[in-house]
Amino acid sequence: MTTDVHQHLWPPQFVAALRLRRRAPRLDGWTLHLPGEPPWELDPRDHDVAARAALAAADGDERVLVAPSAALGLDRLPTAEAEELAGAWLDGALALPPPFRAWAGGGSLDAGALSVALDAGAVGLEVAADALAAPDGLDRLAPLLDTLAARGAAVLVHPGPAGRAAAEGRPRWWAPVVAYVSQLHAAWWAWIAGGRARWPRLPVCFAALAGLAPLHAERHRARGGDPLPSDPLTFVETSSYGERAIDAIGRVLGIDVICHGSDRPYAAPRLPDLGEAARHALRVRNPARLLAGTSQEAPA
Repeated sequence: MTTDVHQHLWPPQFVAALRLRRRAPRLDGWTLHLPGEPPWELDPRDHDVAARAALAAADGDERVLVAPSAALGLDRLPTAEAEELAGAWLDGALALPPPFRAWAGGGSLDAGALSVALDAGAVGLEVAADALAAPDGLDRLAPLLDTLAARGAAVLVHPGPAGRAAAEGRPRWWAPVVAYVSQLHAAWWAWIAGGRARWPRLPVCFAALAGLAPLHAERHRARGGDPLPSDPLTFVETSSYGERAIDAIGRVLGIDVICHGSDRPYAAPRLPDLGEAARHALRVRNPARLLAGTSQEAPA
């Protein structure tokens, strides 16, 4: 099954919940307000379900995994607000028609709520990269990661809010190119340093090639780190990157842990010109392995 593991599509329930808010994150019409950042003007067509389904069909995607975006900072809200928005997201996302499947999100550290989401059909959980990378990040996320590991569900590590890093005076590309990449870089090494040993069977996928963090394996080794073992359950996805970066990451991690992801509507899908076998691995075989515990789909 051809799969895009990383897109964003806000169902009507989630859009309505954001519009009811009087403080960030909130929507004023189609203007998105985030804490500490300039307003973002959204295109309503980006969240038109029928239009997005047509785009998926044109891309040849039989399954598209959608997330609310950890960059909204829902996990930093008071519990009641986080739960309200997470519930609106999940109710709407689980009602989306094929080819869409939902990552749970919203940041509540309630393992019971996560279990309910998985029972309802969520493929796993989106977590913020900066939350995972924090000194106590793995401990704070442990109840959720324990639940996911027990259920065979997956984690999508996605950049959290850029905040002051995207303040006025910075170009619009600054947050995705600098702030988001640095978060993913730190999250990758936090997972390498302490996460995998604690959750040896948990499938984890890092957005945007983990900020290219795996390319620093030589420096890690030169500065006293142990050689990195092969890890068939720590994946990266390709959003915003092309052949050179994907090939370089493949030389470090191997092709078997790279999944196709686009980050649509914020970036257009890019299918690397690395040969049909590599494209099949990125679009079909590797996403099936990432989701095997949830979907019961055997890799082809």
